[in-house]
Amino acid sequence: MADPKGLVCVGAIAGGFGVQGEVRLKSFCADPAAIADYAPLLTEDGRSFGLRVTRALSGAFAARLTGVSTREQAEAMKGTRLYVPRERLPNPGEDEFYHADLIGLAVLDTGGAPIGKVKAVLDHGAGDILEIARPGRPDLLLPFTRAVVPTVDLPGRRIIADPPEGLDGPERE
Repeated sequence: MADPKGLVCVGAIAGGFGVQGEVRLKSFCADPAAIADYAPLLTEDGRSFGLRVTRALSGAFAARLTGVSTREQAEAMKGTRLYVPRERLPNPGEDEFYHADLIGLAVLDTGGAPIGKVKAVLDHGAGDILEIARPGRPDLLLPFTRAVVPTVDLPGRRIIADPPEGLDGPERE
């Protein structure tokens, strides 16, 4: 997710770990361990933290954040999202996209009719899914595959989608 200040969320704190101020850190990076390479990390309220990963955990990392030295401080950070400025991230490869770059893009069908806007990019393990917000209609979930989403035009701020028949619910008017 991106915020208005051009920041990209790269991780979140899931709570404290141990008794000496380590946090349980969930990384949203393609290479989860790379989150440490982007330090210092920022919070939504403007705080900045250095980060050192201390060990891998199941689905997360134990990490030390500068200025966090007690379990109570670490637990108080539970739910805190960690960000980096977009320009500090490497450029994605061909046909690769940062979720933050997709959120907010207009989604059109192959005939040019508007479908909605990308609200979120969901990852449930079997591949990314675009959550499309549609005015006056329930959100639409589209598999983020080349067959369903043949065109992503970042400069044009749009996506061309070809939803499988029946996925969209009742016919559009």
